[in-house]
Amino acid sequence: MLTHQFLRRSLLPVNAATAFRWHERPGALERLIPPWEHIEVLQHPQSLQAGSRAELQMHVGPISQRWVAEHAGYQPDLQFQDIQVSGPFRRFEHTHRMEPRDGNSCWLEDRIDYTLPGGVIGSWLGSGFVARKLHRVFQYRHAVTLADLSDLAGSPGVRPMKVLISGANGLVGSQLCPLLTTSGHTVARLSRGQPKSPGDLTWNPDQHELNVEQLTGFDGIIHLAGENIAGARWTPAVKERIQQSRVQGTRLLCESIAKLPVPPKVLVCASAIGYYGNRGAEILTEDSEAGTGFLAETCGDWEAACAPAREAGVRVVNVRIGVVLSPQGGALQKMLLPFRLGAGGVIGNGEQYWSWVDLGDLVSILKFVLTHEEIHGPVNATAPEPVTNREFTRTLGKVLNRPTIFPVPAFAAKLALGEMANELLLSSARVMPQQLLKAGYQFRCPTLESSLRFQIGQ
Repeated sequence: MLTHQFLRRSLLPVNAATAFRWHERPGALERLIPPWEHIEVLQHPQSLQAGSRAELQMHVGPISQRWVAEHAGYQPDLQFQDIQVSGPFRRFEHTHRMEPRDGNSCWLEDRIDYTLPGGVIGSWLGSGFVARKLHRVFQYRHAVTLADLSDLAGSPGVRPMKVLISGANGLVGSQLCPLLTTSGHTVARLSRGQPKSPGDLTWNPDQHELNVEQLTGFDGIIHLAGENIAGARWTPAVKERIQQSRVQGTRLLCESIAKLPVPPKVLVCASAIGYYGNRGAEILTEDSEAGTGFLAETCGDWEAACAPAREAGVRVVNVRIGVVLSPQGGALQKMLLPFRLGAGGVIGNGEQYWSWVDLGDLVSILKFVLTHEEIHGPVNATAPEPVTNREFTRTLGKVLNRPTIFPVPAFAAKLALGEMANELLLSSARVMPQQLLKAGYQFRCPTLESSLRFQIGQ
């Protein structure tokens, strides 16, 4: 039986007890799943102690497989193990070890001892593939762990908060919740359907239904809910849904907050860089005036709907979000297949600016503005290096090692998408995160290439 071993070590800027505690908190498993892997958590482990189990569903194209692992080897503040009960390997033992270096740092070590199915032939055929896959996965995992724990080490005075999040099941919210819980905060979700967990709340903004008493006791609220702006061609009915889902829901939430005897200290409300409209190469900051067009008007009304909370003394932050980069959704997800097939190219003349933000940075920004009391008003959630569509195309082709020689003329984009093409693909907004840089936020992925490589695992 041929046994293989994988080993990766990284130095963390916290002591071993802090690193171990991070792994014990809810959300740690989700934080460590790479965005390019299609993995669903079916059952969370109750703890890291021996006998607790995690169950995952792994998807590779049309094939899916269930993976069950059981914890063992639990030594508080030092190590724990995952032992495969059932899954793709013949044998799989993963030891997570946090080895003290000194009082302020420790070594994070992941050691995996595994045997592939199929004996000698299986090992010969699959060992190289598995080794490369483990390298990609744990490069990502160690980068996330290092960044998250560096944030914690750099903000020792931040107190744990009780936070309510709307839109928690979306692309951004599903990453934000585990970031907050592993940071020591308590999270509840405000959703339309049945609560997923004890403590989650429900509302129906379409019917103007929200029990005000539910909002009692929260330190902060992060409001992300809203209709997908790229979910369907912009007919008048779709535009009405997009506008109302943002403005009506925000107004209901803020009017409810204003009725509380003790409102939350902070409301972080999503907005978008569509606020600025089509501005060519003009450098745009939070002090720039609003633009024109459907998205600009919607964003203006969206932010104005926060007035009742602001007037009630709540610190309100309107986060103007750029093009979010993630293979799990948004523009990048739609672009990956044609670019991987070598069919990617510039859109229109390629000179329009796309102000983007890495998904990992976006959720970190939301946590940053939530916990930094000096920040209020509009905040641009974009990377400090906006690029033109031509630069974006060239960089994505470079990362994927594919040619980018098939342009999409402006008329073709308009024919396919109508008004949406003008405002989402052909519009230009060169946005700078002035308030974040002023407040000292450190970007995890400040350049487009670093973000694409991080998100795609290249």
